[in-house]
Amino acid sequence: MSKLTDNFGRQIEYVRLAVTDRCNLRCQYCMPAHGIEILPRQELLTFKEMYRLIRVLTELGVKKVRLTGGEPFVRKDFVVFLEMLSYNDLLDAINITTNGALISHHLDKIEQLKKVKNINLSIDSLQRDKFEKITRRDVFPEVYKTFELLEESNLNLKLNVVVQSGFNTDEIIDFVRLTKDKNVAVRFIEEMPFNGKGQREMQENWTFKKILEEIKTEFIVDEIQSEKSSTSRNYKIENHLGTVGIIPAFTRTICNDCNRIRITSTGTFKNCLFDDGVFNLRDFIRNGASNNDLKELFLSLVKEKPENGFIAEVNRKKGDVSESMSTIGG
Repeated sequence: MSKLTDNFGRQIEYVRLAVTDRCNLRCQYCMPAHGIEILPRQELLTFKEMYRLIRVLTELGVKKVRLTGGEPFVRKDFVVFLEMLSYNDLLDAINITTNGALISHHLDKIEQLKKVKNINLSIDSLQRDKFEKITRRDVFPEVYKTFELLEESNLNLKLNVVVQSGFNTDEIIDFVRLTKDKNVAVRFIEEMPFNGKGQREMQENWTFKKILEEIKTEFIVDEIQSEKSSTSRNYKIENHLGTVGIIPAFTRTICNDCNRIRITSTGTFKNCLFDDGVFNLRDFIRNGASNNDLKELFLSLVKEKPENGFIAEVNRKKGDVSESMSTIGG
């Protein structure tokens, strides 16, 4: 069977899978204060269906899976699903993105799962009051405790910081200072418009260039040679244990080497964050599709992958990109 390769010669090796649309926080840049319309459980992919999709994808060359939400630990038996995925001998790595409020009492179990390699902890402020303003929840002590526990674990830790004008740009230098004595990768992410319809307009967008200029006001940085398909530009500061990265999620300067696909919690297949979904895998499975049917489908779908996110956005049938990031899958 062929490997997953798009029309631009990019081999697809990474899938981002949302296990739920639910989240226990209400981040300003992600969803409305009142939340989103929660879908009935039967509309979500079951863990068995998710396992099957990942197994088929790994037989086509996918090596890594990132599990997101919403917040993945909101979904009951998520850790059991992690164990299920760990039995897939074709997977090299299972990575998780979490807000950190619920993961702490699962860490011992997670550390035993050898395929779980990286934890991306979303933390947009180091100040409790500001963190509450951004997330609309007072859970900073729990999240920071998770940060400390992950530091002591055998897992690779990355901190995801969405840079938001008017909220946390004054903390960029504080986050970089964390890398002095902590072996952590701090990654600044350009804010995107996926914040739910009717939400605040994006203010001045802090682009990759502006974020880097802010870092350079205090530090001398040297760029690190990253993997070709890396989503971030990464930097090292002399005598710092950790590293700094910037993800150009909105300016989209990393699209040319993209090796990723996405599957939402309802089974929508997405070739790009900025497209509006090209196929419903959930219905295809529930209508009796075989594994060979799925393989042929995936091989066909990746041929529709756009060259970059700007083209994907232009081709959207829905016309806008204002839906909630929680619905899309982080």
